[in-house]
This record gives sequence, structure tokens and C-alpha cells, in this order.
Amino acid sequence: MKEATSVAVDSDDRVYVFNRGNMPVLVFDSDGNMVDSWGNETPYEGVTLMEDPYGNMVPRWLGTRFTRAHAITVDHEDNLWLTDDSGNRMSKTDKKGNTLMTIGTGVPTERESGEMFNRPTSVAVDPSNGDIFVSDGYGNSRVHRFDKDGNHLLSWGQSGTDPGQFSLPHNVAMFSEGQVIVCDRENHRVQVFTTDGEYVKGWHVHKAVATFSGKGDDTNVYIAEQGPPPVQSGVANLGHKIGIYDRGGNVIQKIGADLPGERPDQFNWLHSVAVDSQGNIYAAEVSYVEVGRHQDPPREFVSLRKWARVSG
Repeated sequence: MKEATSVAVDSDDRVYVFNRGNMPVLVFDSDGNMVDSWGNETPYEGVTLMEDPYGNMVPRWLGTRFTRAHAITVDHEDNLWLTDDSGNRMSKTDKKGNTLMTIGTGVPTERESGEMFNRPTSVAVDPSNGDIFVSDGYGNSRVHRFDKDGNHLLSWGQSGTDPGQFSLPHNVAMFSEGQVIVCDRENHRVQVFTTDGEYVKGWHVHKAVATFSGKGDDTNVYIAEQGPPPVQSGVANLGHKIGIYDRGGNVIQKIGADLPGERPDQFNWLHSVAVDSQGNIYAAEVSYVEVGRHQDPPREFVSLRKWARVSG
């Protein structure tokens, strides 16, 4: 995998992992057996070097469909939405990887212009009407709304710290009927809006990087937290957890150890969270970029974990 940037689960509890290895999409059953893979027709023909958004020269596998894997979402019809942040586009596919729709030209707009897109981060789809919401986060401070056919309807947000403003909107999900939740990562919070972009509420979450709203009887909201800045490396209880909240923003439980690592109960650098029909939690981590590449020699770290629900 190199690192599993994002994870999603369909209605049959199949697990889809969007990763930065030579096969961008890996599909597993709930026991962890790989049952499918796609996204690169020539996965063993070597690599070329590309400059990543941080100025590092990194390998990109020849033949891969994506420039830089960032986020994957399963919508209410079991279609997949894959966000390619450096590619500045979102691809809608079926479960076998056949492209159904693409949003984005692939060319970035001017940074912080608010125009679509400058390194978008994720997609959410409204099950009531198929409307599409895109967090345009690394180079913009916006959320864009489209109809089910990909026609732009409206956008909201600007840089800042006030309600309705963003400092890197990193992930978006449907909070409940008619509401959208946005992980405002560098403001250490989540914000909830109507589908028209009107601010509803928000609450503090350390380095909120990804969120998932429970389905059916599960009314919980799951929010992944990244860790502290390097100056606070090794300080306990600063992120590296997944918080489980009620819809009012009250903490029910948090999972993950007090410090990062590779033990089963630890996280290294969370980037995505998903929950299956049994309440089991899947976590994907960008552990190579943040940890593995700094090792001597560089190595792949654990980047995909499953936590089994045992009560509640």
C-alpha cells in the first residue's frame, strides 16, 4: 500500500482502500481477504518521479489512474467517489472501477481564489437527492455543492477562524438529513452547515481530519484526530485518536492510545475513518509520509486498522 490514505465500506461490508502503492484501490472482505483491485493496468512496470505538494521528489507508479490518492467515499447507491488532490479532480466509479463521472479539469485554480479546484480533499453525497459536496481544502477554503449530474449549484466558506470560515477544510460528510459536517482541520474543530451553506453549530476537535456519520440506528459521529506539531512530539493525549460523539457534539468514547505507534491500540497519523453495518471501525493512516519516510532506512508502516465493536 505504501500508505492507506482513505477507507470506505459498502452496503455489503466490503472494504475499499485508496492508497499510494502501485495498485490504487484494494478491495477486502470484512475478514481482511483481498477480493479485488484496480486503478493501474501496468502495476509492475516501474515508477517515474514527481514532485509532491511539499516539494519532495516521490515515485509515481507508471500506469496509475491517479496523481495522488487522497479520499474515497461510498455513496447511498454503492458508487465510489475518489478524490485525487494533486490531480484536482473527483472520480465517480462503480465498485469495479468503471468511471461514471468526473468533476474537475485537472488544472488547479489560483490558490485561495475560491474557484474550483485547488487540491480538493473529499466528497460527500446527499442520499435524499444525490447532491454532491466537495471540500476544496489544501489550496482553497471552500465547500462546493453540485447536483447529481455534476452541475455547480453554490459554494461557501473563506479563510479565517470565525464560524463559517475555514483553515483547511479536510473532509466532508452528511451529518444528518439536510446537514453537512466539515472537518476544519487547522482550526481544530468540526462545523455543521445546512446544505445551502448556512452555519448551524460546531465544536472543538483536536486536528479534526476525517469524519463519518453512522447509518440507520447508529446516530454516532466518528471523528479522526491527527497528532500535534513536531515541537510537541511525544507529548501524551494530543490527538492520534478516533472520537465517537453524539449529534450534539458530546464525547461518548475515544479509541486509540495516548501516544502514537504501531501497537494494535495505537495510531500513527490518522487520515480517514469508516464504519460498517456491525459498528466496526476502519482507520486509514498516512503513516509513510508522516513517519515511515523519516526512518533509516525508510519503510512502510502500518496504515490500515480495524477495531471491532464489542458493546453498545
